[in-house]
Amino acid sequence: MHALSLGTWWIHVASVLEWIAAIALLQRQAQREGKPALFWLALAMTPALVSAMAACTWHFFDNSEQLRGLVVLQAGCTALGNACLALAAWNLLRRERMDPPASDANGGEHAR
Repeated sequence: MHALSLGTWWIHVASVLEWIAAIALLQRQAQREGKPALFWLALAMTPALVSAMAACTWHFFDNSEQLRGLVVLQAGCTALGNACLALAAWNLLRRERMDPPASDANGGEHAR
């Protein structure tokens, strides 16, 4: 576990926890607003979370050669995650363009 400094560990662990919180918050917002595109965005974040967990696990075991497969898993999940996030963002944009926000009485837009 001494492969990384304490500060680097803090950033790794905090990033994983923040990613989990972001996924949970997006799912709640998707349910509250009835926007399936937000649900898909949250789901698309999962491979990146798996990637981060694989990296943390490998570092936890001092970058052991026996766990070298975690590096391959991490790289594959990063690539998959980037593609999933790009598709989910495109889907969200497409849905927002199809369903623009409602207008108020003055003709201006307001948040839903």
